Parts: sequence; structure tokens; C-alpha cells
Amino acid sequence: MKTLGAIVALLLYSTFLWTPLGAQEAGAFVTGIEDLPLMDGLVEDRAAGLVFDKPEGRIVEAYAYGAVSASVVRAFYGATLVQLGWQPAGDGLYQRDDEALRITSSGADNALTVQFSLSPN
Repeated sequence: MKTLGAIVALLLYSTFLWTPLGAQEAGAFVTGIEDLPLMDGLVEDRAAGLVFDKPEGRIVEAYAYGAVSASVVRAFYGATLVQLGWQPAGDGLYQRDDEALRITSSGADNALTVQFSLSPN
């Protein structure tokens, strides 16, 4: 029995060593928006999201929550999205190419829910 436990531990350890570093960072990007990073401190609620592709463009609704403040979320995405080619177009609204991205938050600081809504322009 001890041998089986040692084998399992060895397999898990070797799998960890051979896994690419990026693959170990589960949830690094928002589901359905492949180049939208998920801010540290947020955890995506994948069961609540929606991804829908249609001829006019894609529609994505994604939700994340965490013990963060709304001002930190706004500052992070305000700086990050511009670097990714998104242009500010209003409070929490960004545009790039033929798509619009709206980021809103609800709840209290340290118990925040963030909604990401992507739609065609």
C-alpha cells in the first residue's frame, strides 16, 4: 500500500514539473475573450457565463468575483485594455475593431462581482 502511495506521489510531482508554467495558471484569461486577462484576486464563475457566436459577431457574458475593490478593478482594466488595443468609450465601456466591451461591478468592496459583456458594435 505504501508503494502505491509513493507511485501516485511521484506521478503527481513529475506531472507538475513537466507542465508548462502558463498552463499552471488556471483562469488567467476570461472565458470567451481570449486576450482579456482575469485580474489577480478575481475568480471566474464559469457556470454563469455565456458565449454565443453569430454571423454579426460574438456575444460573451462572463462573471468573476473576489475580495477586491471596484476602484482597483477599474484601474487595472483601464490600464490593461488600452495596451491590448481597446479604446475607452465611456464609463466602463471600451471599443476595438467591431466589438464593444463593457465592464461593470456590483456588490461591496471585498465582496465584488465583476461582469464582462462583449458584443458587436
